[in-house]
Amino acid sequence: MSKRILHVVSNVSHYSDPLRPTGLWLSELTHAWDVFAARGHDQHIVSPKGGVSPLEPRALKWPLLDASAKAWLSDPGRMALLASTMRPDDVEPARYDAIYFTGGHAVMWDFPDDGGLQRITRAIWEREGIVSAVCHGYCALLNTRLSDGRLLVENRKVTGFSWTEEVLAGVAKEMPYNAEAEMKRRGAAYKKAFLPFVSHVVLDGRLVTGQNPFSAKATAEKVVMLL
Repeated sequence: MSKRILHVVSNVSHYSDPLRPTGLWLSELTHAWDVFAARGHDQHIVSPKGGVSPLEPRALKWPLLDASAKAWLSDPGRMALLASTMRPDDVEPARYDAIYFTGGHAVMWDFPDDGGLQRITRAIWEREGIVSAVCHGYCALLNTRLSDGRLLVENRKVTGFSWTEEVLAGVAKEMPYNAEAEMKRRGAAYKKAFLPFVSHVVLDGRLVTGQNPFSAKATAEKVVMLL
């Protein structure tokens, strides 16, 4: 049976320094999209402000630009999806079985405190849906509270882009906060792979999180398993 999945992307186009571009890490969307499409699931895209989701330039260069991402870049129909994303107010959470937060450093700025995204996430979770995120996408879960006031991630196992990976990527000094540390501070049991930049997925009931861009496909496969 076909299910409905809501992808979440960023509207942010640069770091705190306007001269340092960032945006959606495209393969984190496309790898998951491909997995869901292969199962015939219905997919939609939302962003905090709606409209355009900028792309992270580093993700569009060899060797990170793979066949999946190239297919999107060469498909006007798919690129149009990233030019006209929905706003949270356009979304009826009851229509969706799962939410999937993409990454890219951009999301560190517009995901954590967006009330619309928190509303959707809470509603999907509380009606027994699946909440998932890959890489920096877990920043969307930092401040999401359930109806009883508890943080969704409290006492739950999660993963996401590690501080070690930020340092190795050479961008740690430009981060607005340490996402790994903030997740731990909220009472989450943060887990990461022994080696950086390898696929790693953590499953805690209906909460599915992937550590880095290389975890997107595996994260989506876990979501499919739960669906």
